[in-house]
Amino acid sequence: MATPTMKRQGLGLLRVFLVLLGVSALCGVASSSRRGNASVDQRGHRHRHPGRSSLHRHRQRTGKEGQVLHRSKRGWVWNQFFVIEEYTGPDPVLVGRLHSDVDMGDGNIKYILSGEGAGTIFVIDDKTGNIHATKTLDREEQAQYTLTAQAVARDTNKPLEPPSEFIVKVQDINDNPPEFLHGPYYARVPEMSNVGTSVMQVTATDADDPTYGNSARLVYSILQGQPYFSVEPQTGIIRTALPNMDREARQEYDVVIQAKDMGGHMGGLSGTTEVKITLTDVNDNPPKFPQSVYPMSVSEDKVPGDEVGRLKAKDPDLGDNGLVNYRLVDGDGMNTFELTTDSETREAVIKLKKSVDFEMKRSYTLKVEGANPHIDPQFLAWGPYKDEATIKITVEDADEPPVFIAPSYTFEVEENAPPGTLVGRVHAKDTDVANNPVRYMISRHTDVEQFFNIHTEDGLITTTRSLDRESRPWHNISVSATEIGGHHQDTKVRVNIKVKDVNDNVPEFAANNEVLMCETVALGTVIETVSAVDKDEMAHRQHFTFSLAPEVLHNQNFSLTDNRDSTASVRVMRKGFSRLTQDIYYLPIEINDNGVPALSSTNTLTIRVCSCNSKDTILSCNVEPYVLPAGLSTGALIAILACIVILLAIVVLFVALRRQKKEPLIVFEEEDIRENIITYDDEGGGEEDTEAFDIATLQNPDGANGFLPRKDIKPELQYPLRPGLGRPAANSVDVDDFIKSRIAEADSDPTAPPYDSIQIYGYEGRGSLAGSLSSLESVTTESDLDYDYLQSWGPRFKKLADLYGTKDCSVNGADDGEDS
Repeated sequence: MATPTMKRQGLGLLRVFLVLLGVSALCGVASSSRRGNASVDQRGHRHRHPGRSSLHRHRQRTGKEGQVLHRSKRGWVWNQFFVIEEYTGPDPVLVGRLHSDVDMGDGNIKYILSGEGAGTIFVIDDKTGNIHATKTLDREEQAQYTLTAQAVARDTNKPLEPPSEFIVKVQDINDNPPEFLHGPYYARVPEMSNVGTSVMQVTATDADDPTYGNSARLVYSILQGQPYFSVEPQTGIIRTALPNMDREARQEYDVVIQAKDMGGHMGGLSGTTEVKITLTDVNDNPPKFPQSVYPMSVSEDKVPGDEVGRLKAKDPDLGDNGLVNYRLVDGDGMNTFELTTDSETREAVIKLKKSVDFEMKRSYTLKVEGANPHIDPQFLAWGPYKDEATIKITVEDADEPPVFIAPSYTFEVEENAPPGTLVGRVHAKDTDVANNPVRYMISRHTDVEQFFNIHTEDGLITTTRSLDRESRPWHNISVSATEIGGHHQDTKVRVNIKVKDVNDNVPEFAANNEVLMCETVALGTVIETVSAVDKDEMAHRQHFTFSLAPEVLHNQNFSLTDNRDSTASVRVMRKGFSRLTQDIYYLPIEINDNGVPALSSTNTLTIRVCSCNSKDTILSCNVEPYVLPAGLSTGALIAILACIVILLAIVVLFVALRRQKKEPLIVFEEEDIRENIITYDDEGGGEEDTEAFDIATLQNPDGANGFLPRKDIKPELQYPLRPGLGRPAANSVDVDDFIKSRIAEADSDPTAPPYDSIQIYGYEGRGSLAGSLSSLESVTTESDLDYDYLQSWGPRFKKLADLYGTKDCSVNGADDGEDS
């Protein structure tokens, strides 16, 4: 491959050669134009654009008076020049030279150049007409330039020639290498493809002129990837070159493709690209089990659905090509085990279909087949696409719980049977080799009331009390059997006990036993059809018979007719009933059933006489209140109720205000003694009056345990309780001594409230001038007052007259009070 320096030197020599060639051609054209105007004009017609006028061209025509006009020939004509691109010489490139016949060489002619690149890329010598390229041109940027040349007078700039347009074409050189615009490339081809299978086509582009030389003629070749792949030189199509390329052996190939211009000859430029080719999978490999025999084991205590083991056949293919389906094809365990496929791991899963028993059968054999569901017909001869493996399953012994002979038990027992009656027997056995004994027990949560008992060794179930079918017809209990020894495993069984019915319930009325009858009922009218029910089990042939009780058999009011269908009709035997005379009649009826033994009962039918209208519609009975007359409307009733509610509210408010009391300053748990004296509003009844004055109140047991707080004053200092205040006062203490002791304690106690204790007890003391107001001492005071007049006041003042009427009575009363 040529280096950039060699390339640049070669381009420079070529440019110099082409410039010299262009100058010599330009000189030859100029000399030819000088040798004869006719020949130049002919060449000019070959290169001129049609329709363009020229100042030096006149058509020969006949004018006025036969004057012949001659066409003048053009002095210079060209319309195309060539310039080599990428010229890097020190001097500007001579493109060409303009010259006019009117130019006598005296410098009066000036050449002007305009158009694309005029003045910047192309410059003209206004005296000589030489055109030079001042910059390096690139054909890939612009392939040609359109310019306009004109000869004018130097002093007046008056055009001496009409403008002439020409083209400067940039001549291409091989300066652009081929390029792969969309590389790198990625391709896929199936594995095991035949030789020559097309993989993909790569295409390179060359910016050089494809119409000039071989600069853009490309040839493709492979630089990396042989001998697996090849490329067509002219089209760039990549094909497989080796047969049986296996994806499982190698999946990806990195191929390098080269594109070279100049037809691939020496000196041409080249470009490369990478192509990553991936072999896609086909189903060319059958599945294969890694082992021919798979040992597995299962414990006999496993339940159906439990997993026993797994196995998997290997298939190196991918996706659906590597998919394997499994099935059981043979073996003595096909009915005991089942096979499924794990959707995630694609493994064959062996599961238990039925329970196994170590004591019955200890080993099983299965044959499993794994096959591809999707087979490529192209590789069918490489089959078969399946494989087989053998599974040997060993059953392991386990300590199993006992097994009941029956899955459930149903027994019957008659109701009212005596305690200890045999209900039935359950039986379980240990199926293990040890055959341990079994212990039975009733699960008490299924027999909370303990109606039944079971023998722990033989499983006999008996009753513990009499059973009543009407309260509970079925008993569903659970019996467990536990092996003695081993792991003490147990099993349970359901026992359903049906209580058989006996005729132990008397029949009774099925519906309400009260009948409403109109006073004007007609003779022979059926006023009621009675029926009966029995709490005992109703058989389809059971029926009831009805009859009147013997005491009413010959009554004159009602009769009873048995309808022989377990119903009876009550009829009226007379007319003229009046509820004012008798409003209720009682009719006892005997009901008999056909049970064994037959039972009967007497039920009383109550017949109530009611008033009815002409249509025998009941208006009222004695047990129903009379309807209010319809004179008052709903609004009036609501107004009356509202007035009653308002009056009640006023009364309640008045009572509450009368009972409201002013709260005392001192908090007492009981009512103040002074209030009792004031509210008593009487002079007292002496020592016998114990309701008006309670001496226990003066002892104040609550106050003895601590000072009484006041609501209006809060003590500033807090002191501990006085010693000795915790003892209660005796009930027999003298009031005077009690008060004096409390006064002394209050005087010496800094925590006592600042008020006189005498005010608390309402007692004036012995030194008071007013004396005592209490009636306690009135019997002992010697007074000159005569109270004999109280005898004439009547019985209301008899007690007071007995106390104060005579002196003797007063003295005797005092003595009696002391004795008491």
